[in-house]
Amino acid sequence: MKTCISMLRGINVSGHRMIKMDALKALYAELGFTHIQTYIQSGNVVFRHNPVDLSELEKFIAEGIREKFGFEVPVIVREMEDLKNIIAANPFLGDSKKDISKIYLTFLSAKPDMERFKKMEEGQNFEEEYKLTGNTIYIYCSNGYGNTKLSTNFMESKLKLSATSRNWNTTLELLKIAEEISSRIV
Repeated sequence: MKTCISMLRGINVSGHRMIKMDALKALYAELGFTHIQTYIQSGNVVFRHNPVDLSELEKFIAEGIREKFGFEVPVIVREMEDLKNIIAANPFLGDSKKDISKIYLTFLSAKPDMERFKKMEEGQNFEEEYKLTGNTIYIYCSNGYGNTKLSTNFMESKLKLSATSRNWNTTLELLKIAEEISSRIV
């Protein structure tokens, strides 16, 4: 079995697409997952499951949410080892001038088409620093994420992919939970 982290996009925001974490946890159990743990109210779920294609797993979870709660929710899934590598590859960590509270990661449903990624920059004047590695965009928002032009909506529209963003501390906490779950299994 693999330890996975799923991140739901756009639930429990401004009273829309509301899902209580207990109900989400129950759904994951119904879907056959084990060792399920949620983190904060924004749809982060760590769980164990037999290895499968991650895009199929994302669709499976999204369909379960649609059937149970009656609305569509994009779902991004990463295996624990992938998340470890994503964290280790953060290009902003080596710069002591960077405030880690201003680091965000946008998780994409797939590697973006590089032509689309290059076109995303055309006509834009981004104040943020950002770097694409695989299917993750690291963003340093010196003026805060609330003021960035590189929002999840912007990225989805330009890259034609599903995406969800998490701050650095949430990403670290999700890995910590996944590692704790995995260590109890061994």
